[in-house]
Amino acid sequence: MKLYQRDEIEAVVGIDEEALRQVEAGFAALGRGEVVQPPILSMSMEEFNSEVDVKTAHIKGWECFAIKVSTGSFDNPKRGLPSLSGLMMLFSAETGRVEAVLFDEGYLTMVRTAVAGAIAAKHLSREDSRRVAVIGAGEQAQRQVEALRLVRNIDTLDVWARRPEGAEEYADRMRSRGFTVSMHDSVHAACDQADIIVTATPSREPLLQASDLPEGVHVTAMGSDSPDKRELDESVLTRADVFVCDSRAQSEHNGELKVFANAGREPPFKVHELGRVISRGERLRVSPAAITVCDLTGTGVQDTAIASLALSRLVAG
Repeated sequence: MKLYQRDEIEAVVGIDEEALRQVEAGFAALGRGEVVQPPILSMSMEEFNSEVDVKTAHIKGWECFAIKVSTGSFDNPKRGLPSLSGLMMLFSAETGRVEAVLFDEGYLTMVRTAVAGAIAAKHLSREDSRRVAVIGAGEQAQRQVEALRLVRNIDTLDVWARRPEGAEEYADRMRSRGFTVSMHDSVHAACDQADIIVTATPSREPLLQASDLPEGVHVTAMGSDSPDKRELDESVLTRADVFVCDSRAQSEHNGELKVFANAGREPPFKVHELGRVISRGERLRVSPAAITVCDLTGTGVQDTAIASLALSRLVAG
């Protein structure tokens, strides 16, 4: 068994074309029914304002599968520590032996989440998309945009965040990366001219309304990953011409579809899963004016995909 630290992993894995292709291949296998993926194991520790999620998946024919333990300790910034941590363990699918432990402290989760957003945009957004409205100002708000550049010629950002100082810091960071950035005092203003909207927040109440959606926009919502989080108002889902999620079961429990599931209602629209869209080569955007929405809750197949890529690069040296 080999143990790799975060700095070693960061040196060989980043938000790049190969990472995108690897995660996209995982989604495609999921869409073809070639993945065994159990439900997420989640546990909260309310007295410490912390939580843990365990995700895993086996992609049929792949030599290794990953089990990821992801922790969130949300008082950590007061301690001078990052909120998120964790590790990934890679096992031989044939022998069950541990091949490696990747002590990535959440780094690989960041990468696979970012490229998943780019994959969604690749298959759902307009090819001429250049302007992105970013709701949130944390790490994923930055990484989602970096990944989008792999699939679209993004050059202009409009940002809204609950904390104006957070939005200012985000704007400074992204300007240094060559983007034109404007800050806004409302979600509606930030989204007014967007080609793509990315919501990347821990919000527990809807932030985006149907009235915020310009014609032809694509929305990637990736902040709702637990039963108590929501970013999209129900009106966004019913207004969209196309709704896609990474996993319907997870979206109904953790993601944006829970507004219907919790009320015992069927959504009044067709629910597509991203893996099937990819594996079948479906073109769901039927016109430049169509509005598309993708809800990403984060799947075990993404973790097995990115961990396998990391191990192959680490072994190759």
